[in-house]
Amino acid sequence: MTGPGRTRSGPAPRSGSQAAAVHGTLDKAAAENFPVAPFFLPRAWRDDLMALYGYARLVDDIGDGDLAPGGADARLLGLSPERADDRLALLDAFEADLRRVFDTDSDTGGDTDVSRGADGDPGGPRHPLLQRLRPTVRRHALTPEPFLGLIEANRQDQLVTRYETFDDLLAYCELSANPVGRLVLAVTGTATPERIRRSDAVCTALQIVEHIQDVSEDLAQGRVYLPAEDMKRFHVQESDLAAPSAGASVRALIAFEAERALRLLNEGTPLVGSVHGRLKLLLAGFVAGGRAAVHAVAAVSYDVLPGPPKPTKVQLLREVGATLRGEG
Repeated sequence: MTGPGRTRSGPAPRSGSQAAAVHGTLDKAAAENFPVAPFFLPRAWRDDLMALYGYARLVDDIGDGDLAPGGADARLLGLSPERADDRLALLDAFEADLRRVFDTDSDTGGDTDVSRGADGDPGGPRHPLLQRLRPTVRRHALTPEPFLGLIEANRQDQLVTRYETFDDLLAYCELSANPVGRLVLAVTGTATPERIRRSDAVCTALQIVEHIQDVSEDLAQGRVYLPAEDMKRFHVQESDLAAPSAGASVRALIAFEAERALRLLNEGTPLVGSVHGRLKLLLAGFVAGGRAAVHAVAAVSYDVLPGPPKPTKVQLLREVGATLRGEG
């Protein structure tokens, strides 16, 4: 893709480890509740959204210890392979590389091709996914804050594994989820204070939905995102979450959290009606993905412990239609 102010050269050779670092991360987009950059969007938006997705996915993979084996990402970030399992060190190195994305000292006056990276710009980012992000940042004059928020959320995951209250969880979502929606609004040129408020509600809801889908997976990582005060209210112990199937108390707790997510989705849904064209369809897809996921959880009677319930494509499309019609 070419664009105003952007220069393009032929792609530089990329090592196998660099290619694996990019494709292994971006391939995960297919597993999301709704396509990250669907075909109906303009090519420029798709490229920018995939650059944002690659960033968010990589920082989550670092925080979850889910990087590709072999230490390629650690080497790209300037760490020895022996430190590939040191999540806090990797997050620190990743933040340092992110700051190179925003460093204007080595700016040559226009967007550079993502393949140039540190070879073409010694002051630029080292990791290929951050090289890919740099033109998006420059094109839309994005600020570091939302990107830093996602890193801080993953640092918090290494240090905070339980949340006492729902307000504590909302504060975490402010770092872990809301920056993504704000970045989508920024790259599409549609950010306003009211849209940001609605977007925050949708993104927090989607994060909560993911938490209730992934109770077992999170527990295996040593984390519980169900607020402790809610677990006490429903007489749920952590040992109950480790069972192969949910008992009545766990199901009641999951139903309670799912209803909270739906209320937040309802609060954020007017965001869809505030925009037009293909962006409206994209945002409807995000809201619908959350609704369809909640309905999938309800369809298994809130027993999420055997594995994350996932909506079918038919269910998702039905929810997209309902969202566009203003139903729900």
